[in-house]
Amino acid sequence: MIMSKARFKAITESQNRNRITIEEKGRRSELFAQNVFNEERMLQYFTKDALQSVQSAIVSGSKIDRKIADQVAEAMKGWAISMGATHYTHWFQPLTGATAEKHDAFFDLLPNGRGLEKFGGGQLVQQEPDASSFPSGGIRNTFEARGYTAWDPTSPAFIYETTLCIPTIFVSYTGEALDNKAPLLRALHAMDEAATAVAKYFDKNVSKVNATLGWEQEYFLIDKALANSRPDISLTGRTLVGHSAAKGQQLDDHYFGVIPGRVLSFMSDLEKECTKLGIPVKTRHNEVAPNQFELAPVFEEANLAVDHNLLLMDVMDKIADKHSFKVLFHEKPFAGINGSGKHNNWSLATDTGVNLLSPGSTPMKNLQFLTFFINTIKAVDTYEELLRSSIASAGNDHRLGANEAPPAILSIFIGTQLSRVLDELEGVSKGKLSPEEKTELKLNVVGKIPEILMDNTDRNRTSPFAFTGNKFEMRGVGSQANCAKPMTILNTIVAKQLRAFKKEVDALVDKKSLKKDEAIFNVLREYIKTSKRIRFDGDGYSEAWEKEAKKRKLSNNKITPEALKVLTSPDTIDLFKSMKVMSEIEVNARQEVELEAYILHLQIEGRVFNELVYSYIIPAAITYQNKLIKNVLGLKDIYGAAHKKLTEGQSNIIEKIAEHIVVLKAKTDAMTDARKKANQLTDSLKKALAYAENIKPHFDEIRYESDKLEQLIDDQVWPLTKYRELLFIK
Repeated sequence: MIMSKARFKAITESQNRNRITIEEKGRRSELFAQNVFNEERMLQYFTKDALQSVQSAIVSGSKIDRKIADQVAEAMKGWAISMGATHYTHWFQPLTGATAEKHDAFFDLLPNGRGLEKFGGGQLVQQEPDASSFPSGGIRNTFEARGYTAWDPTSPAFIYETTLCIPTIFVSYTGEALDNKAPLLRALHAMDEAATAVAKYFDKNVSKVNATLGWEQEYFLIDKALANSRPDISLTGRTLVGHSAAKGQQLDDHYFGVIPGRVLSFMSDLEKECTKLGIPVKTRHNEVAPNQFELAPVFEEANLAVDHNLLLMDVMDKIADKHSFKVLFHEKPFAGINGSGKHNNWSLATDTGVNLLSPGSTPMKNLQFLTFFINTIKAVDTYEELLRSSIASAGNDHRLGANEAPPAILSIFIGTQLSRVLDELEGVSKGKLSPEEKTELKLNVVGKIPEILMDNTDRNRTSPFAFTGNKFEMRGVGSQANCAKPMTILNTIVAKQLRAFKKEVDALVDKKSLKKDEAIFNVLREYIKTSKRIRFDGDGYSEAWEKEAKKRKLSNNKITPEALKVLTSPDTIDLFKSMKVMSEIEVNARQEVELEAYILHLQIEGRVFNELVYSYIIPAAITYQNKLIKNVLGLKDIYGAAHKKLTEGQSNIIEKIAEHIVVLKAKTDAMTDARKKANQLTDSLKKALAYAENIKPHFDEIRYESDKLEQLIDDQVWPLTKYRELLFIK
């Protein structure tokens, strides 16, 4: 029996792959933002009025009138055509989690039948795509196609290949957000207002605060031919079956190792394209698992960072294809080795150039640091379950708590030294402070924070939300996630908390005649006490922490349907409404969309399991079993009764194969029956729970039987490309 045609072809193509060389070299700074309509291009192409109007829209959110919009569009068109663009598109983020675009040509007909390049303010500012098939969570009916895309001037337009891409929001005819960008922009606006008001306690010159984001994108690279030979990778983004390779990541030799030449060529081309698009990629390295890598950029304003991450993922797919790779963004594409995340490093920066989560050279600057530091801790403590919901997905359920990523329990790591600082602040007497107490507090406690942080080199890789010197790192975000979801929730809850903080401080100053710094210390002291349960510096993977977290009444929602329940709680609805980030209709819609996505992902995986078992695995098992039976019968003809001793091994394998086939078929049929029952449910939450509790457990059972058969069956007969063939790029 020869190897299956698909597997043989895939392996041959992979082995014969020519190394792709780096074509161009040069300074990255010379290429940076070459294809972006940024401030430099605005100065070159805009009139003075157009420039002022757009800059005002970027800074303060003011509207651009129609005449100015026409000028802006004409300038953009002129630049885009000079760069070789032939089309334009409104580039948006529907609730699929990916990006969407519909291309229109810079072309129209004049009455005399002649052609004309045309692009006006109307096409720039707003469009009406036929977008009825995007998920809306019940906001609109399928037959209601009216969804509007509207220009977001805070994120610059860019040219990709031959298309001018204009970042936009996506809303319904009645104004509800149908995307991930609109709520993020609202959350960032709320953060700006709340953080600026508090920052003015320490510096009256602050007029704007931006949330910043630095994501770390982990991913796997697989040879395209090998990936295409696997139906599970092609349709689900992960391997549903497959026995671990003898060598995986146990030697830790891939982590930070020499980047394979073929991969380095891909990375170089990717970085070049990213640089042209204004994505400030900086770091690249091998990750823990074989074929796993990471890319990270310089920090940016959060909205732009989210756009750049989504654009990066689109570009990665295209560049990988040119290098005969397939990129896997799934959180757990391979069993037995580490999965992939997308750490979100978050901070706050003022327009005066100050990082509000970084200590300074004076006690007052350190008090500012403590104010934003402690308020963030308090916000996460209050809304820990909601923050957990922002990273919930079918893919991420495989990764969270798997001793490679943070657990599903939200906690904050700040290190022992900062914990001591908070303990000392907690012990400060309530009310007015004596001059001696103030001096002691400011010089000996607050004043030493920079020194403490300089020496605080310990890290906790098991913490879902860790303070890492001048930022908080949200480590549970999945590798294929849209960062807009966790960033919307994080910025909303911190903005809400800062608003409450300012109200309390102002009340103490007005009603109790406390000085501003005394009032701040009093409020922070109470926050330290009431948010103590969320702080944890130990091993987040341990059973002891799970028990302790339960005592602290922290949530532990291990599966997506459970995690998403909080989205429609009264507290959540009130939070989003009060901060003007989302209406109740918009929040309900997102829960419905997330539940539907979870159901559909598991439904697809269940169907692929059926195909793998009945079209690949069982036929291969029977083929090899028949080969062994033929061997046994042949030996019997030659040796007669003496064959029993000679064929004992073959008979044992025949029997084991038969046993595994019986169980494999039974488990697959049971999974199919459970799926049919679940599909009859109409309530999304009940249906999602049914998939999680009654269907998903069968997946591991089916995989177990399949992987046992893989070990028993002749390598030449096994139809699926194996882990040892998939995982080691040369």
